[in-house]
Amino acid sequence: MARLKDQKRRTASSRAWLTRQINDPYVARAKREGFRSRAAFKLAEIDDRFKVLKPGARVVDLGAAPGGWSEIAAGRVGAGGRVVALDILDMKPVPGVEFLQLDFLDPSAPQRLEALLRSGGKTQEKDKAKVDAKADVVLSDMAANATGHRQTDHLRIMALAEAAADFARQVLTPGGVFLCKVLQGGTETALLAELKRDFSSVKHVKPPASRTDSSELYLLAKGFRG
Repeated sequence: MARLKDQKRRTASSRAWLTRQINDPYVARAKREGFRSRAAFKLAEIDDRFKVLKPGARVVDLGAAPGGWSEIAAGRVGAGGRVVALDILDMKPVPGVEFLQLDFLDPSAPQRLEALLRSGGKTQEKDKAKVDAKADVVLSDMAANATGHRQTDHLRIMALAEAAADFARQVLTPGGVFLCKVLQGGTETALLAELKRDFSSVKHVKPPASRTDSSELYLLAKGFRG
C-alpha cells in the first residue's frame, strides 16, 4: 500500500482520505481511461445492470461537475440523444453535453431546461412546439460538503435528494427514470415511499465502485407515472 510522505503536516482525516485515494483502484482506472472522476464507474455499473441510458435518450445530470456522470451518459445515449448538465459550479466542456451553470433549485430551472431540450431537438417537423421537451432520465450524484457529523451529513444529502426528486417530477416524461444518491441513516425510507407513489419500480442500488465502507446508496426509480 502506498504511503504519504508528509503525514505529520496533515490532519488525521486528511491523511485517511488521501491514503484511500492513492490506493483506490477506481481512482487509478479513471486516470488511466481519461475519466474526470471515479464516480463515472458507479453510473456505468448501474447502467450495465439496469439499462438506464438508452440510445437516443434525453438525460439531465444535476450537480454534474466535474462531469464524470455526464461523460458516461453522453457516450451511452449516442449522437441521437441529448445530455444537459446543470451545476452551480463551472464545468469544463464535455463532448456531447450541453451545460447550464445554474442552481437546479432556481425557480426558472425547469423552464430553462425544457426550452433547451425543445430548441435543440432534432426533428423533421417544422413546428418546434411539437418537439418533446421532457427528459427521459434525471441523474443526481450530488452530495453536500461533509461536516464530519454523520447525522448532519445524512440530513443534508437527503435534503438534496428530495429536492432532486421534486425537480425530476417536473421535467420527466411518462415512463422516465430517476437515479439519485442517498445515505443510509433512516430518512431515506421516507423518500423511497414517496417515489413508490410516482414510479412503477423503486429500489436501492449499490454498485461495486461505491466503497464498501461507505453508507452511500443509490435510489433507482423507473416508470414515472407522470
